[in-house]
Amino acid sequence: MKPKLLFIPLVLFLLLAAVFMVQLARNAQGDDPTRLESALIGKPVPVFTLTSLEQPDKTFDRTVLADGHPLLLNVWATWCPTCRAEHQFLNTLARQGIRVVGLNYKDDRLNAVNWLNTLGNPYVLNLYDGDGMFGLDLGVYGAPETFLIDGRGIIRYRHAGDLNADVWQREVRPLYQKYSQGG
Repeated sequence: MKPKLLFIPLVLFLLLAAVFMVQLARNAQGDDPTRLESALIGKPVPVFTLTSLEQPDKTFDRTVLADGHPLLLNVWATWCPTCRAEHQFLNTLARQGIRVVGLNYKDDRLNAVNWLNTLGNPYVLNLYDGDGMFGLDLGVYGAPETFLIDGRGIIRYRHAGDLNADVWQREVRPLYQKYSQGG
């Protein structure tokens, strides 16, 4: 075997190590790989017609999310363990006057209503997306996800994962306050 061929594995290893180092350096500078960008940021909420979770005979469209006041649209489901962990914090936000609209995603309606009766209902309105089509239009990967929607129905922010006190203080609250003041 030629001596030069013996260096190929070493060169490949060094190239792979360099790629990993560049990625680590980018993450250290704030490029968060867990943050999911959304093509809908700055755009209106997609068109939808959904029923109320608690009252299946009542239907709503996207105008319900554009009433002049910002709100959080929280995608949740009873089959989602992270949603259960997040739920107490959503109740806390609701008690503080933060408007939260729920989007019950790919769930059993009766289980969802029982969940709210047991754990409390932080939502000013709960939309039912049993087949997940509206979630698909929003680009939802799974529950929980939370969108900040301004008073005109424009999506301003998306958070995949549980909304907790740290995420609220660091990322969402400043934006919520900005759009509460007409920003």
